[in-house]
Amino acid sequence: MADLPDTMRALTLLHDGYSGTSEGPQLDDLARWVTLEDVSVPKPEGRQVLVKIGLANVNPSDIHYIKGEYGQPRRKGMPAGFEGMGTVVSAGEDEEAQGLVGQRVAVSTSQGGSGTWAQYALTDKAAVVPLAKGLKDEDGAALIVNPMTAYAMVDLVQKAGAKSFVMTAASSQLGKLMASLGREKGLHSVATVRREAHRSPLEGLGAGTVLNTERDDFSTMLDQAMKQHAPTILLDAVGDTTSATIFRAMPAGGRWILYGKMSPEVPKLPDLGQLVFQMKTIEGFWLAEWMRDASMEDKKAGFETVQKRFISGAWATDVSDTLPLDEAPAKLASAMEGANKGKVLLKP
Repeated sequence: MADLPDTMRALTLLHDGYSGTSEGPQLDDLARWVTLEDVSVPKPEGRQVLVKIGLANVNPSDIHYIKGEYGQPRRKGMPAGFEGMGTVVSAGEDEEAQGLVGQRVAVSTSQGGSGTWAQYALTDKAAVVPLAKGLKDEDGAALIVNPMTAYAMVDLVQKAGAKSFVMTAASSQLGKLMASLGREKGLHSVATVRREAHRSPLEGLGAGTVLNTERDDFSTMLDQAMKQHAPTILLDAVGDTTSATIFRAMPAGGRWILYGKMSPEVPKLPDLGQLVFQMKTIEGFWLAEWMRDASMEDKKAGFETVQKRFISGAWATDVSDTLPLDEAPAKLASAMEGANKGKVLLKP
């Protein structure tokens, strides 16, 4: 490989630790949280690999993280960004890590290293996934967080023996992935949206029942869906009062699985007696934990499945905007306003 530069451009964190706030993944001004600067190119050691970033993804978890609202503390001065794709250009002493040099990979940095909102990112060898030929760069940049979460949660529904499930924020990129995968697995999904315009596209992707939470008849339609399909698992990205309402309407044995917190609202939990007398549970899902605990067979099957789905066209990464890294401080906030139309990617 060619000699590496000593420095690189990166969007680095301005703050340490947690903020103690809970504003949600909305972004008004990126400059409040990160700054564009030249920093040293990190050097891999041991199991680590260095990836030259081709495209970096912007996820809600990234916004939570830079604002100090994520489940791990910020590190001031370190590049932000949890996900992207690129080419491995250097590795530590580990032989398996060295074997990845030259490969095009998807990369995750959520468990350490340095972030993908930079020209180069450092991570453990276990956090990169070699990309198949024919897979588009934009699909590779968004391969891990949403697709693997979709795969893991639909797999969770199947292993629980459920025949149907509820998902909130269903018009999101992740919701669309789960809708089509759930249909192919023979599962009926009850999907919630907040705009009537989102109903038809989701139904076309395979969502069995789509409910608009803003309609006056939402409660009535929710009760009907519960009686007809009896979903026992709620996959929730919002965490608001509507989520609590759905949980209350679910049958005995219902599981509320929170994997995101898009709403800053703190919901009031109704009918706590249901946790005792109907054996309902509230729990969390974090992909990083699943990646750590899942068997090698499950992880291999997952990555093979998601790449094949993108290559075949069963899945597609909707991209609303691609910004040069240098333009992100001025333009990312406004680009995120259109994120319902697709992902925002950064190009170093």
